[in-house]
Amino acid sequence: MAAPTTAVKAKATTPKKKRDLKIDSGILHVQTTDNNTVITLADENGNKILGGGTGKLGYKGSKKSTPYAAELLTKQVLKEGQVLGLKEIWVIFRGAGLARDGVFKAINEIGLVDIKYIKENTALQFGGCKWRRQKRV
Repeated sequence: MAAPTTAVKAKATTPKKKRDLKIDSGILHVQTTDNNTVITLADENGNKILGGGTGKLGYKGSKKSTPYAAELLTKQVLKEGQVLGLKEIWVIFRGAGLARDGVFKAINEIGLVDIKYIKENTALQFGGCKWRRQKRV
Protein backbone atom coordinates (compact mmCIF):
# COMPACT_ATOMS: atom_id res chain seq x y z
CA MET A 1 0.00 0.00 0.00
CA ALA A 2 1.20 3.44 -0.87
CA ALA A 3 0.97 6.24 1.63
CA PRO A 4 -1.52 8.93 0.69
CA THR A 5 0.15 12.02 -0.63
CA THR A 6 -0.99 15.46 0.31
CA ALA A 7 -0.68 18.10 -2.32
CA VAL A 8 0.30 21.50 -1.07
CA LYS A 9 -1.54 24.23 -2.89
CA ALA A 10 0.26 27.47 -3.44
CA LYS A 11 -1.87 30.43 -2.48
CA ALA A 12 -2.23 33.06 -5.10
CA THR A 13 -1.21 36.33 -3.55
CA THR A 14 -2.86 39.43 -4.81
CA PRO A 15 -1.14 42.76 -4.44
CA LYS A 16 -2.57 44.89 -1.67
CA LYS A 17 -4.72 47.74 -2.81
CA LYS A 18 -3.66 51.15 -1.59
CA ARG A 19 -6.30 52.89 0.40
CA ASP A 20 -7.58 56.09 -1.09
CA LEU A 21 -6.74 58.34 1.83
CA LYS A 22 -6.99 62.08 1.85
CA ILE A 23 -5.89 63.79 5.04
CA ASP A 24 -5.49 67.49 5.69
CA SER A 25 -3.93 67.25 9.13
CA GLY A 26 -2.17 64.55 11.07
CA ILE A 27 -0.20 63.76 14.20
CA LEU A 28 3.53 63.07 13.87
CA HIS A 29 4.66 60.82 16.73
CA VAL A 30 8.45 60.88 17.19
CA GLN A 31 9.96 58.34 19.57
CA THR A 32 13.70 58.71 20.10
CA THR A 33 15.78 56.32 22.13
CA ASP A 34 19.50 55.84 22.57
CA ASN A 35 19.56 53.29 19.74
CA ASN A 36 16.85 54.19 17.24
CA THR A 37 14.25 56.72 16.10
CA VAL A 38 10.71 55.71 15.18
CA ILE A 39 8.36 58.13 13.43
CA THR A 40 4.65 57.50 12.91
CA LEU A 41 2.17 59.67 11.06
CA ALA A 42 -1.39 59.18 12.29
CA ASP A 43 -4.66 60.84 11.44
CA GLU A 44 -6.66 62.89 13.95
CA ASN A 45 -8.35 59.76 15.32
CA GLY A 46 -5.01 58.10 16.02
CA ASN A 47 -5.07 55.59 13.15
CA LYS A 48 -1.61 54.93 11.75
CA ILE A 49 -1.13 56.03 8.15
CA LEU A 50 2.63 56.01 7.59
CA GLY A 51 5.67 55.30 9.66
CA GLY A 52 8.83 53.39 10.30
CA GLY A 53 12.21 53.49 11.90
CA THR A 54 15.59 54.62 10.68
CA GLY A 55 16.42 51.01 9.84
CA LYS A 56 13.92 51.38 7.01
CA LEU A 57 16.45 53.68 5.32
CA GLY A 58 19.19 51.05 5.53
CA TYR A 59 21.03 52.32 8.60
CA LYS A 60 22.40 49.74 11.02
CA GLY A 61 23.90 49.90 14.46
CA SER A 62 24.81 53.21 16.04
CA LYS A 63 24.03 55.17 12.85
CA LYS A 64 20.30 54.65 13.45
CA SER A 65 20.30 57.01 16.41
CA THR A 66 21.93 59.96 14.63
CA PRO A 67 20.08 63.21 13.94
CA TYR A 68 20.88 62.86 10.22
CA ALA A 69 19.07 59.52 9.99
CA ALA A 70 16.06 61.02 11.78
CA GLU A 71 16.11 63.96 9.36
CA LEU A 72 16.03 61.69 6.31
CA LEU A 73 13.27 59.55 7.81
CA THR A 74 11.16 62.61 8.62
CA LYS A 75 11.57 63.94 5.10
CA GLN A 76 10.51 60.61 3.64
CA VAL A 77 7.42 60.32 5.86
CA LEU A 78 6.34 63.93 5.21
CA LYS A 79 6.80 63.60 1.44
CA GLU A 80 4.63 60.49 1.45
CA GLY A 81 2.13 62.40 3.58
CA GLN A 82 2.06 65.28 1.11
CA VAL A 83 0.97 62.85 -1.59
CA LEU A 84 -2.03 62.12 0.64
CA GLY A 85 -2.81 65.84 0.97
CA LEU A 86 -1.15 66.58 4.33
CA LYS A 87 -1.00 70.31 5.08
CA GLU A 88 -0.61 70.66 8.86
CA ILE A 89 0.76 68.45 11.62
CA TRP A 90 0.87 68.16 15.36
CA VAL A 91 4.21 66.91 16.68
CA ILE A 92 4.45 64.72 19.77
CA PHE A 93 7.92 63.80 21.06
CA ARG A 94 8.67 60.87 23.31
CA GLY A 95 12.08 59.87 24.61
CA ALA A 96 15.38 61.55 25.23
CA GLY A 97 17.42 60.88 22.10
CA LEU A 98 19.51 63.10 19.87
CA ALA A 99 17.14 63.00 16.91
CA ARG A 100 14.90 65.91 17.92
CA ASP A 101 17.10 68.43 16.11
CA GLY A 102 17.03 66.37 12.93
CA VAL A 103 13.23 66.17 12.96
CA PHE A 104 12.81 69.95 13.30
CA LYS A 105 15.43 70.58 10.62
CA ALA A 106 13.57 68.28 8.21
CA ILE A 107 10.20 69.92 8.88
CA ASN A 108 11.66 73.38 8.30
CA GLU A 109 13.48 72.34 5.12
CA ILE A 110 10.36 70.85 3.54
CA GLY A 111 8.40 73.97 4.44
CA LEU A 112 5.11 72.83 2.90
CA VAL A 113 3.74 71.49 6.19
CA ASP A 114 2.58 73.79 8.99
CA ILE A 115 3.17 72.86 12.63
CA LYS A 116 0.07 73.42 14.78
CA TYR A 117 1.62 72.55 18.12
CA ILE A 118 4.47 70.63 19.70
CA LYS A 119 4.01 68.42 22.73
CA GLU A 120 6.58 66.77 24.96
CA ASN A 121 5.33 63.37 26.12
CA THR A 122 8.47 61.88 27.67
CA ALA A 123 7.79 59.79 30.75
CA LEU A 124 9.64 60.96 33.84
CA GLN A 125 11.63 58.40 35.76
CA PHE A 126 11.13 58.08 39.45
CA GLY A 127 12.46 55.80 42.15
CA GLY A 128 9.71 53.23 41.79
CA CYS A 129 8.01 51.32 44.56
CA LYS A 130 9.65 50.84 47.92
CA TRP A 131 11.30 47.46 48.34
CA ARG A 132 9.97 44.90 50.77
CA ARG A 133 11.81 44.75 54.03
CA GLN A 134 14.22 41.82 54.28
CA LYS A 135 13.42 39.22 56.87
CA ARG A 136 15.59 39.02 59.92
CA VAL A 137 17.59 35.90 60.43
